[in-house]
Amino acid sequence: TTKFTSALDIPVEFVEKNVKLRGKIHHVTEKGLEVEHIPISIPFITFIQRKWQSNSLLLIRLAGVELTPSGMVWLQEELKPSQMIWFQLLGRQDLALECLVLVNKGRFLSVCLNEEILRQGLGRTARIEGLHHDSRLYWKLHKRLLRAELKALKKNKGIWKEESSFEKIRDHISNNKFVQTLKQFANWLRSY
Repeated sequence: TTKFTSALDIPVEFVEKNVKLRGKIHHVTEKGLEVEHIPISIPFITFIQRKWQSNSLLLIRLAGVELTPSGMVWLQEELKPSQMIWFQLLGRQDLALECLVLVNKGRFLSVCLNEEILRQGLGRTARIEGLHHDSRLYWKLHKRLLRAELKALKKNKGIWKEESSFEKIRDHISNNKFVQTLKQFANWLRSY
């Protein structure tokens, strides 16, 4: 029932046990997601707690994902302010939480944003901060993230999109030194 307003407020046991918490999106920034923690509510106690609790936001990073600029844009379009999410604590680094972020898509379906970004080719798999490399959970999650990235690679999505043969030839010709020298000569002739 406690509302966490800072990453340091969250007990170490919660992080070690990878507890799932609920929150409301406020902003998507380059540093991560700014989320207001929404605790389990018990009517009378919640009313009293609201009187003295601050409205500070938690900074949540997508664990195991290195976002591209297009991934940041996609997140900003996908996540609406005040949208409810679930975030599973995996680690704490400075004032940020490393988490798996789950978004409800319909009544019975939820999507892991970490995997979805990789599936769309909008990021790369990175080391999962906060989890020990020898733990089963680390390798289980890392394998899931790598599979999602592999799907984007196979479907040529996002950063994995390959240029067509025509585009490759065009770029090769335009980057050729002889062609560049001819362009400079033509420009010189036009100026006179």
